[in-house]
Amino acid sequence: MTFQGDNMMAVKRNNRSAALRILHEKGEMSRKKLAESMQLTPAAITKIVAEMLGEGLLLEGDAVTSGSVGRREIPVALNVRCVAALGMLINTRQAILSALWLDGSVIFSEEIPLPQRAPADETVEMLTRRLLALAAEAGLERERIMGIGIAVRGVTSPDGRTVADSFGALREANYPICDRVGELSGLRTVLANNVRALFSAQMFFSRDEAGGSQFFLRCEYGIGASLSIDGKIWHGVTEQCAEIGHIPVVRRGGKPCSCGKSGCLETIASPTAIREDALAILSPDRTPVLWNLWRGKKPDELSVDDVFRAAASGDDGAATIVDRAVIALGSAVKAVVYLVDPGKIVLYGRMFENEYCLSRLLSELREGVDSRHTVTVEKSRYNHRLEDKAAPLLAVQDFFDRGGIR
Repeated sequence: MTFQGDNMMAVKRNNRSAALRILHEKGEMSRKKLAESMQLTPAAITKIVAEMLGEGLLLEGDAVTSGSVGRREIPVALNVRCVAALGMLINTRQAILSALWLDGSVIFSEEIPLPQRAPADETVEMLTRRLLALAAEAGLERERIMGIGIAVRGVTSPDGRTVADSFGALREANYPICDRVGELSGLRTVLANNVRALFSAQMFFSRDEAGGSQFFLRCEYGIGASLSIDGKIWHGVTEQCAEIGHIPVVRRGGKPCSCGKSGCLETIASPTAIREDALAILSPDRTPVLWNLWRGKKPDELSVDDVFRAAASGDDGAATIVDRAVIALGSAVKAVVYLVDPGKIVLYGRMFENEYCLSRLLSELREGVDSRHTVTVEKSRYNHRLEDKAAPLLAVQDFFDRGGIR
């Protein structure tokens, strides 16, 4: 174990970071209450606030009367429009380019298709130049942009600078995306896996509810997850903590997975897998309700919601596929409950908008879990509202971590 102390610059940065995060979570407050929240002396907090007021990071509000003696106090608040963050969320076939203010409100957002089979350098250069053009069109001066957050599907390197494997989003593996975007933009860059970025955004908007331990489960095309401990996302030694979608659940004869293995949970329980399994048996005899829902359409027009609708309407073939997926997914999540004992499980993704699927999963998660494990399971209140916010919020979080020091 390595032990090290903090020099005065680090203490200053940490105090400023704490002040910014408290004001983000609690909103406007007096210097006195801020000092109490941070357990600092009034003199220390007065100095910190004066610095950040001078830099434009904070704003003073109207004086309010406090206490029995009628003392007037001037509250302070984050100046949420003092700086902006840019971001790029890179999926397999498209990317979302966006920008936010410090409170997470969107300045602009654009979804663009990715060139297929293009070199990673070509793709990243195109995205960076378009992102900077959008920022210019929105009137964001370069000095007001604190950095760029990058969220990519797949595995990132332990140093948080390289995309080790994007499973097809970028052509090359071990691509140094942070350095390349930094070179092209001249801005500070930070990187995270896309699911971790979405979870970070979930906690940002949840504010003080985000403490403790939470397990974030995303089911969109595949299955991804992220874990927080004491309000901080746990990364693991190799940056692959909570890769629940790639737990092997079929020992022999499993379907190939995008990760290169076979028989992963994602090949059974993901929306993509459910749809593929339904297409494989789609017929008037084996899936009569689903057949009638789909009849007259092309194979790629069959949706996972169609499969859920058919299962809910008594289609035995569709119900068997859904039950297999839900039982496998529920078993994996219950293993997390017993291993980590999280305070909350947050469900995110289109799959959980379907009431039949959601109720089946919640029922499965209650099976075999003893009364001592009282974990809360809930669909994210921000479901499908974080995709254009997740990447730039990585830069906002980084800015808060640095105490707003640029």
